[in-house]
Amino acid sequence: MSNFGTLKELYVDQLQDNYSANKQMASILADFEGVVETPKLKQYLRNSHDKIVEHQTTLETVIKSHDADPNGEHCKGMQGLVREGRAHGLEPEFSDKKVQEAAIIAQLNRMNHYGLAGYGTTKAMAQELGLERDQQLIQKGLDDIYDGDRFVSFLAEERINEQAAA
Repeated sequence: MSNFGTLKELYVDQLQDNYSANKQMASILADFEGVVETPKLKQYLRNSHDKIVEHQTTLETVIKSHDADPNGEHCKGMQGLVREGRAHGLEPEFSDKKVQEAAIIAQLNRMNHYGLAGYGTTKAMAQELGLERDQQLIQKGLDDIYDGDRFVSFLAEERINEQAAA
C-alpha cells in the first residue's frame, strides 16, 4: 500500500492509474471492433485506439517528467470495466447484432466515464500544483474523451438503440 505525504505524490499515482487504465481499455477496443458492423462505430473504435496511443505517449512524458515510472500503478477499476465489457459485450450470444452493439456502447460509456473522472481529477491536481504544462496536456486527453463519449452516445440515441429495439 502506498503512502502519500503530498498532493504531488498522489497526483503522480493518479497519472500512473490513468496510464494503466488507458492500456487496459486499448486491449479491448480491437475485440469490440471485430464484432461490430455499424461503420461509424467501427471507425470510432479504430480512432479511439489511436487516441489512446497518443494519450499514452503524453502520460508517459508527464509521468517521467516527475521522475516516476509510468507502469508504477495497476488500475483495478479499469480492469473490472474491461472484464465487464467482455462479459456483457462479447461473451453472451446475441441473436441481433444491433443489441450487441448497444451493449458494447454501454460498456464504452462506462469506460469513458471512468476516464473522464481520472483525467478530470489529475487536471484539477495539476492546476492546484501550478503545473500548467501538465494541465494543458491532460486537458487535451480530457477533451478527446468527452468527444468520444458524446459520439457513442449520439450513435446509440440516434441509430443503434432504435434499430436494436425494432
